[in-house]
Amino acid sequence: MWCAALGRRARDRFDLNWIAPPGPVADGLRIGLLGGSFNPAHAGHLYVSETARKRLGLDAVWWLVSPGNPLKDKSSMASLAARLDGARRIAGRDPAIHVSALEQQLGTIYTVDTVKALQRRFPNVDFVWLMGSDNLEQFSRWRRWDEIARHIPIAVIQRPGSILAALNAPLVRRFGMVREPHEPMRPPLVMVLDGARNSESATRLRLLGR
Repeated sequence: MWCAALGRRARDRFDLNWIAPPGPVADGLRIGLLGGSFNPAHAGHLYVSETARKRLGLDAVWWLVSPGNPLKDKSSMASLAARLDGARRIAGRDPAIHVSALEQQLGTIYTVDTVKALQRRFPNVDFVWLMGSDNLEQFSRWRRWDEIARHIPIAVIQRPGSILAALNAPLVRRFGMVREPHEPMRPPLVMVLDGARNSESATRLRLLGR
């Protein structure tokens, strides 16, 4: 059984070598990861990415368009191809943002598994997990959310209507938070960053039929 487990681990590491990065990679680069359904992508995603890039000195941001979200209704979910196309149209405004279907390629469903796989595949890249503050309220519903925080620094970008979310979020209660970029960026680290706020959301855009 030990030999079989060792073989699986070796095969997993080998298989990851076939995963191509969506943008340039090099030792020491700092890359933000913004995951989600992008159903559809909108200016709010762009705002989170651009704010984090400026505040944290990110070299790039990878948008991880998920094949599906276990916490969302699948009946209103557009196809992965359509969501990727929409994300590329929005991200096209910023050459530092790279849209990907890495989770589909990796075969991962949960963020914790995606983060670990990317860190194994690109061990010399410094990844930072990005999210809007509206996601703080449900972050504790993510599978092994505390394990995510122990594996990757998290940057939370303030969004309208969720200014106080950080104060009561289980993530913040467990690990604390800082309100400025913090060096060195070693997990567990939760940074809550402010900027010019953008009120667009995927739910609002779907209701408007955009």
